[in-house]
Amino acid sequence: MSTEFEITEPGETEVGSYFITNYPPYSVWDKKYLPDAMRALQQEPDRSVPLGIYAHIPFCRKRCRFCYFRVYVQQNAKTIQRYVQAMDDELQKLAKMPGVEGRKIEFVYFGGGTPSYLSSKQLHQLRDRLSQSVSWETASEVTFECEPGTLNLEKVKTLKEIGITRVSLGVESFDDEILEENGRAHLSPEIFKAYDWIQQTGFSQVNIDLIAGMIGETDENWHRNLDKALELSPDNITIYQMELPFNTVISQQMKETGIASPVADWPTKRRWMNEAIDRLVAAGYHVASGQELVKNPEADQFVYRDHLFRGHDILPLGVSSFGHFQGVHYQNYDGLEQYLETVEAGQLPINRAYVPTKQESLIREFVLQMKECKVNADYFQEKFGVNIFDQFESAIQNQEQAGYLKVEGNQIVLTRKGLLQIDSLLPEYFEEQYRRIRYT
Repeated sequence: MSTEFEITEPGETEVGSYFITNYPPYSVWDKKYLPDAMRALQQEPDRSVPLGIYAHIPFCRKRCRFCYFRVYVQQNAKTIQRYVQAMDDELQKLAKMPGVEGRKIEFVYFGGGTPSYLSSKQLHQLRDRLSQSVSWETASEVTFECEPGTLNLEKVKTLKEIGITRVSLGVESFDDEILEENGRAHLSPEIFKAYDWIQQTGFSQVNIDLIAGMIGETDENWHRNLDKALELSPDNITIYQMELPFNTVISQQMKETGIASPVADWPTKRRWMNEAIDRLVAAGYHVASGQELVKNPEADQFVYRDHLFRGHDILPLGVSSFGHFQGVHYQNYDGLEQYLETVEAGQLPINRAYVPTKQESLIREFVLQMKECKVNADYFQEKFGVNIFDQFESAIQNQEQAGYLKVEGNQIVLTRKGLLQIDSLLPEYFEEQYRRIRYT
């Protein structure tokens, strides 16, 4: 069994998942729960629960060496057309389910892959087809991930026309050598061109992603990255500390050749993250989570994340996409051809699912909200009827004594030390059987 969840302070960046996005781990999801997923879709919903969509666009120009998502490179227009049609067919079928029919879509997230790989014409087709089943015109947030090298001014204007409100630009680094070494498809000139087009067009929010610890990263270069990010001055800056899940190109090379990890160790990445927080806060940004800093906490809110962390209904759409609906987690087929053939045969492409217990749902929301810097006990008392200070007494005390968090009234507040390595702290709140199993 994998020991990737062992509760220790990580040192070297070894192969395994580190960044926690769900509980229990995805590895316990199974086909035996498929009837539960169907029942959830077919039963009358609690209409007070917000509903959103995660739509996966799996196409990319190139596969990054650190990427662990389901992606397909250099696909032709015919394949993309077929995929857009399948997403439309899937959503049409979902929209007629009793659990979905008549409900307002409150948030949408287009992730990938590279959603911006699609042409302007294909993006209009995507909007036109999907909007026949549900409309996102009422959504408070529609996020769209973009790779800088796939953009032009016409396409950016198209994003605005189809209702995108929040653009997330995958910068990762401003250094061309590092971008090339890590397998990114774009180079730095494309970043600045894309950002200029985005600013010209105007969106409610613009986010850029950076990664601390890419292969070849140095102190000097990391500080230049922060300089360049501040020159752009986006509404949100998301910084990930690079991990090496099992299905990345780098992980496979390490396994096959026995080479040592080429990625910076965790103490170095945490130091870089700490320096980023200091620099960005001094420039007027505010810490919104262990990964995100925002200019204006009142206006710059990541709505998709907020709903995801609170167990609200998220319909997964597309290959490999996963979501949470009426208390059931489920994921679509993770192979493109199987996904397409299943939808074209008139079936929903659900591959595996899981029905969490009330205790597991409580833990899921608790650990995810810990990533937001603070947790309010009143929320859990009201929703689950549980006092989290009693429920997690030992773990809270251990982490408070170690300087990772403080208890302030009815809140748990992460210290900077805790925030920098939040994902390594969360397994202490897991049930014993989930602490040392493989994550995905």
